[in-house]
Amino acid sequence: MSIPANLKYTKDHEWVSIEGDVATVGITHFAQKELGDIVYVEVETLDQTLDKDEVFGTVEAVKTVSDLFLPLSGEIIAFNDALEANPESVNADPYGAGWMIKIKISNLAEVEELLSSESYKELIGA
Repeated sequence: MSIPANLKYTKDHEWVSIEGDVATVGITHFAQKELGDIVYVEVETLDQTLDKDEVFGTVEAVKTVSDLFLPLSGEIIAFNDALEANPESVNADPYGAGWMIKIKISNLAEVEELLSSESYKELIGA
C-alpha cells in the first residue's frame, strides 16, 4: 500500500501536499481501497472558506457515500474537474490524477497537527 513520505495525512484518511500557502487534498490509497469503486465525487464548496474538519464534499462508491473533511482551514480555490467525467481516477491514482481540491491555507499552524507518513501507517496498521 502506497503512503508517500512527502505528504501529510489526517485521521479521516485525507492526504495533503503543501506548497507555500496552498494545499492539494485527496483521499489516501487506504481510503479508496476501503470505499471500493468510486463512482462520483461531489464538491459544492468551491470558493468558500471553511474551518478545519468541516465537510467540503462527498465521495460516492458503489457500496457507500462518505463525507470528505477539510484537513486545514482556508478557502477552496480549485476542484479537480476531471473527476466529474473520471471519478475512477481516485481509485487508479489517488495521489496524482485523483486529487480533489486545492486550499488557500488561512492558518499555517494547523499543518503541525497533520500526521506524518509514519504516524499514518501506525493509524491504519500498515
